[in-house]
Amino acid sequence: MRSKRFLHIGIALALAASALSAQPSTGKPAAQPAVLSLEGDLTPIHDPSIAREGNNYYVFATNKYQQKDVPMFCSADLHTFRFCGNVFDGVPAWALAEIPGARGIWAPDVSFVNGEFRLYYAVSTFGSNQSDIGLIINKTLDPKSPEYHWVDRGKVFGSVKSDDFNAIDPNLAVDADGNQWLSFGSFWSGVKMRRIDPETGKLSALDSTLYSIASRPRTETQKGEIEAPFVIRHGQYYYLFVSYDRCCRGAQSTYRIMVGRAEKITGPYVDKDGKPMMEGGATELLAGNERWRGPGGQSVLQDAQGAGPDLLIFHAYDGKEGRPFLQISTLVWENGWPRAGTLPGLTQ
Repeated sequence: MRSKRFLHIGIALALAASALSAQPSTGKPAAQPAVLSLEGDLTPIHDPSIAREGNNYYVFATNKYQQKDVPMFCSADLHTFRFCGNVFDGVPAWALAEIPGARGIWAPDVSFVNGEFRLYYAVSTFGSNQSDIGLIINKTLDPKSPEYHWVDRGKVFGSVKSDDFNAIDPNLAVDADGNQWLSFGSFWSGVKMRRIDPETGKLSALDSTLYSIASRPRTETQKGEIEAPFVIRHGQYYYLFVSYDRCCRGAQSTYRIMVGRAEKITGPYVDKDGKPMMEGGATELLAGNERWRGPGGQSVLQDAQGAGPDLLIFHAYDGKEGRPFLQISTLVWENGWPRAGTLPGLTQ
């Protein structure tokens, strides 16, 4: 669960109130999703993952910031974000030994489990599926705390060139019984899932199955472009968010955020029309426009206390300069499906 958690009640209520409009037929307010106004250190931020500790929120990103790997951005109000630290000073030695060409760390995913913050990360090179997923832990995310210290637990799982999947873009999710699962995947045969040992954060010895949960058929016009899985539980369903199409091309990026749902965490996931995600089915949640291109690399912050809206955290590229910016939208749930706000256009 990059999905994390526990919105400060006052902030959540304020956000919820700002997103309400009247519904004459019932006399009750109907929530309308909205993209939040943000300021501060917002770029470059790519593949954002968020967690909360106390009254503060911490966003982690793929890109280097001030030459630091996996930068961390802090906020006390979900409006102003400031660069406040980093997780790595470079690619870990163990990962460089397995992937010598790696130049950075991708797709951090942060969760608070078993009394510690666990951050999964990926190491690879562009266009290759020789990839590794690692795990690093910390007792706190507050860089001012004497307990703030990242400890790398090393490799969790990897893929090699002979595999038909790619071990990047990790995301930890928890099912209704408390079991932990790691979804991952980019291109190749799609999104996969493995069960995780909750004590160690590594692969579970109880279930060695490699589950396939989403894929896109390759055609003449598209090349199986699916990645960045993120799984949450809402009501009776599990929801799988993915990014379709192409990232990392600045203003030419075509990323868009898609979603499907399932009754079991391992699937089968289907879209609104019932088409399986293993057959390319997915419902569009958010697409770009002339002002903001290629929204994707998403995570979800769930309000476990029920006081305010769930939040969709993602990046989008500036349509003129092509830089990736942090973006946050409220989510509303209608007939069992999420709906996000619309990115501001050129005139807004």
